[in-house]
Amino acid sequence: MARSRPDPVQVVKQRRDAALKALVEGVPYIRFLGIQFDRRGDELTAVMPFSETLIGNPALPALHGGATAAFLEVSAIIGLSWSILWDEIESGRLDPEKLVDGDMPSLPKTIGFTVDYLRSGLPRDAYARAQVNRSGRRYASVHVEAWQDNRARPIAQATGHFLMPRGDE
Repeated sequence: MARSRPDPVQVVKQRRDAALKALVEGVPYIRFLGIQFDRRGDELTAVMPFSETLIGNPALPALHGGATAAFLEVSAIIGLSWSILWDEIESGRLDPEKLVDGDMPSLPKTIGFTVDYLRSGLPRDAYARAQVNRSGRRYASVHVEAWQDNRARPIAQATGHFLMPRGDE
């Protein structure tokens, strides 16, 4: 029996990008904050472009703590969801076309989210990456860090605990 040829790399990249776009566009709050995601393989970097509306203390000026926390939480949820979708897309259990057509799986629900503010966020773009520490059928734990100019000097970090969506949701 002959094996079928794998899809060309560009087709695979387009499928992955379309799946990520559908996932991100399914959450209106992400658009409200202007958060974007840069995908390199299975790794996502969240980008929150600077906007004057994100300033919390105009005297410094510094990013609002709520905007920073929301950025971290969104990064954690999308990072966790992407890790699940990645496995399902790559294994062939999920057709990315279904995602593009609006048949999105449910997102994980936040159980607890603890933010550590490490330094003031300056009036410039912020970046974040989430690392999934544990992902099971019912529960997941994610650590996320945000930085601006230098990844070695994070502005905030967070640990989130999430209730995973059931397979029938």
